[in-house]
Amino acid sequence: MAGGRISEFRVYRFQFPRDRVVGDSQVRTSEANLVALELQDEAGRVGLGVMQVLFQSTPAEVDIARVFAAEAFPQIEGRDASALALRVIRRRGGNVRSMQLPFEEAIQHAVWDLFAKAMDLPLWQMLGAERTTCPVYASGLDFHLSDHEFSELFGAAAAAGYRGYKIKVGHPDVQRDLHRLNLLRTAVGHDGRPIMIDANEAWTAAQAQAALALFAKAGHEIYWVEDPLPRDDFDGLRRLRLACPGVRVNSGEYLDLSGKRKLLEAKACDMVNVHGQISDVMRAGWLANEHNTEVTFGNSILEIGVNMALALPEVRWLEYSFQNFEHLVETPFAIRNGLIQGSLAPGHGLTLSADARHIHRRAVPTVSSEMANASRVRGS
Repeated sequence: MAGGRISEFRVYRFQFPRDRVVGDSQVRTSEANLVALELQDEAGRVGLGVMQVLFQSTPAEVDIARVFAAEAFPQIEGRDASALALRVIRRRGGNVRSMQLPFEEAIQHAVWDLFAKAMDLPLWQMLGAERTTCPVYASGLDFHLSDHEFSELFGAAAAAGYRGYKIKVGHPDVQRDLHRLNLLRTAVGHDGRPIMIDANEAWTAAQAQAALALFAKAGHEIYWVEDPLPRDDFDGLRRLRLACPGVRVNSGEYLDLSGKRKLLEAKACDMVNVHGQISDVMRAGWLANEHNTEVTFGNSILEIGVNMALALPEVRWLEYSFQNFEHLVETPFAIRNGLIQGSLAPGHGLTLSADARHIHRRAVPTVSSEMANASRVRGS
């Protein structure tokens, strides 16, 4: 199919309650705030990207469009998607800055979607994938759930056949973390599937080592510990690897591509964690291959990361965290028996649903109970 220059954009704003409180040892939220970005080229093809703002409401849709038109679209309009996807640029001076709204990942999704559609290929195939499925582990984002909710979530995940389980740890009282591991064992049984823990940078190196020793003494075999220390404590992460050789250190979630390079060069992880920015993920995969280090795929919007996960041979795991976003797209990625499969349609495989455009769209912000409570606390 012929290429086409990008000529138009559209944004759609969404705001709705999550089906549970999600969060970790540092943060929590009970509301979803997302923006869908559509880029259209002169051939009429449409590329979709989705932006998520985690802990606050987004502006009105008209203001989102205004910001995108001023800050992002001048760099995109009239360009071919392939040129945008493959370019290497070096920003300097005042150009080294973030946009008012975090459009960067959504732009990458939409541009690569258009590029693959122009090639008439599924994105994962265009990226060179030779396999069709990737194992998926169940991630609860469960730190703020009650014990009952926690057990229900992971019990259902076990019944559905997910290939592993990851829970949030890092509570000020490490006995609570041990309690949750005991609950998990009760909920899923001794099924031999790996157990991962994610501390979201809650610990020091000494605290992490002590916690892992406590869990091992209680009979819990931990497959990996994710982000146990602050992201740039490369020396502490390396020392933890050496002190606890039976547990893999998974880090890099909060680091940009430059930070991931430094992490790998410091030999500070057994696994490097990547997320949704397609160009950066593929480059991170190349860096990891140079350092003979495994790549793990964390949360990505609507599991769009399956495209890169299938294409990178180092990836053996993709995270699924049961976020109720599926109603926004026509056909979510299929997960069966703990395996996720890429779409066979050209592009990355996701298209905005008609219901999303006409029913679920919220052009103007509404005041949620969470925001109202926060306002009352600030005013008290």
